[in-house]
Amino acid sequence: MGRTSAMHRKGKAYLTGFALAAALPSPTVFAAPPPLEAYGELPAVEDVAISPSGNSIASVTRFGNARRLLILDIGGKPKIDAAVGDIKVRGIQFAGDEMVLLNHSATSTLGPGFTADLYEFHGTLIVPLKGGKAEQVFSRTRRIGGAVFGRYGVRRSADGNKGYFGGVELRMDRTGPTFVHGRPTLYEVDLASNSARKLAQPGGEGHSRDWLVGADGRVAATMEITGSSGTWSIEGTGRKVIASGVDHLGGVELVSLGKDGSTVIYSATDRNDSSHWYEVPLAGGEAREILANVNIGSIFTDRDTGYLLGYVTDDAQPVPVMYDHAKQAAMSKVYKAFRKYRFSLVDWTPDFAKVIVLRSGSDDSGTYYLVDVAALKADPLGYERPGIAPEDVGPVSAIDYQAADGLKMDGILTLPPGREARNLPVIMLPHGGPHAHDQPVFDWWAQAFASRGYAVFQPNFRGSTNRDDAFRTASTNEWGRKMQTDISDGLAELAKRGIVDPKRACIMGASYGGYAALAGVTLQQGIYRCAVAVAPVADLETMYNTELRESGGSRMLSRVLRDDLGDPKGYDAVSPKKHASKADAPILLIHGKDDTVVPFRHSDAMAGALRGAGKPYELVILKHEDHWLSTSDTRLQMLTEAMRFVQKYNPAD
Repeated sequence: MGRTSAMHRKGKAYLTGFALAAALPSPTVFAAPPPLEAYGELPAVEDVAISPSGNSIASVTRFGNARRLLILDIGGKPKIDAAVGDIKVRGIQFAGDEMVLLNHSATSTLGPGFTADLYEFHGTLIVPLKGGKAEQVFSRTRRIGGAVFGRYGVRRSADGNKGYFGGVELRMDRTGPTFVHGRPTLYEVDLASNSARKLAQPGGEGHSRDWLVGADGRVAATMEITGSSGTWSIEGTGRKVIASGVDHLGGVELVSLGKDGSTVIYSATDRNDSSHWYEVPLAGGEAREILANVNIGSIFTDRDTGYLLGYVTDDAQPVPVMYDHAKQAAMSKVYKAFRKYRFSLVDWTPDFAKVIVLRSGSDDSGTYYLVDVAALKADPLGYERPGIAPEDVGPVSAIDYQAADGLKMDGILTLPPGREARNLPVIMLPHGGPHAHDQPVFDWWAQAFASRGYAVFQPNFRGSTNRDDAFRTASTNEWGRKMQTDISDGLAELAKRGIVDPKRACIMGASYGGYAALAGVTLQQGIYRCAVAVAPVADLETMYNTELRESGGSRMLSRVLRDDLGDPKGYDAVSPKKHASKADAPILLIHGKDDTVVPFRHSDAMAGALRGAGKPYELVILKHEDHWLSTSDTRLQMLTEAMRFVQKYNPAD
């Protein structure tokens, strides 16, 4: 995202107030590329937030292997500087000016009798700013499990801040606490006392519920979906059903309350799996489609009320649209100031007078800025990767190309810094998801390989979410087929332009990208010199059966998977494990033992199939690592092993 200056940082992360901006270190020139640690370790600043008054800044910052929560006043004076342990941080936010909520997760098991071997449990730590002990949400209530299942906002009331969280109700018996049923209940938590009260009942057996909390702290809207049939309904004022329908694929979701709080906005899919937004009065009435031809990237909601404030388009040049004129003026100034850069809004004060921006790209490895809109001033707050100088960041750009069947798409090209873009060795790096997309920003994985002399291309193949619904749904039944050739078509385009040498190509990726890496040397041949697959799907039948088992046999999930992957009878044809004997290049498998998304057994089984076929492979096990590479040492281990392997089989020089 965007930045107003580009200066080098070395040695540690900085979180400064306006007055300390001048104390940042001056640029330093590296004689050699930065060490892999500069790329592979977790960001030095993991998240930043601003208080509603704009007078305090909070961040989770890493100093070496130590993670700390820093809360400073606007002049840079510390209010809190506390170690937070080796937790996996998922975000921070202010609850008024009095406290900070630190969201985190941990991988755990519930033991025998549960459908999954491992679960990723989420929690929220309440951190008061003016004395008092930090506590986990629900920790004072024995009849609620310690994990948080959904966060529904914070509301201010006459007697303090209230937080709204999903929790699992427990019963007490002779052996201790046990689950009543395991379906989330909505609770209101007094954040000052950490006391909880039940606000809404959970859904029934085989049903799931979601809620929107109104400005008054009451449930404004409730959505319920039946897992077996896809029947759904939304209740508004007085528990009156105000919208209903059937979506066999479960593509209906609550979005937010409307801009004045009298309506609810929800999304639903049509028969062509295209998504539409609708607005219906909470008191009942006709639902009407809104924003029909707008490509929405993100929305803004009022943190105190839950009302929709506006949105940002997901176009090549994003445009903010705010319903309030003053907020529109403020946002327009921010987007104008950063219009030449890729950036995102991280946090903001209620009036948008001060916003936090994160910028990264061709000369920036990630910088947080505090923007004072009235003063037209942007000051750096902190650096994600202080060990990487602007001149060590490889150029990043979007490349348009066309698939073999004529479908138009693009990909993100990262080039080695300071080198001519001519006949370079190349790494194809397809994203995970697969329904996601890459953007022209600083990518730590791509930049690490670019720093060692490789061009890196991240193709937004069909099924990616950077275009319209038709492009996203064009991936149906195309795993290992057109989704795969979209990647090699991107390689052909780069070769046609003379940027890369197609004879010096490897393929690498994680999750679905790991599947694509395996497919690139098993389902395809003669294209890549090596493959690196991180947490890959190796067998579609295993994935299908595992997800169904862990969902308790959900019919809706079965329909979703079949809609995406096709008939299970065809899974063997596009499963790399089933085609291990055709592997025509060395394969490196890297997988975390605590992966709750793609279980470790995928890589273990792929390794066994390759071993049985006499094919060259390596298996690297990341102990205590999850699907998202959330731990610094094992993330660096992944990058180090991947670099070693690629340099062995596809040297850059």
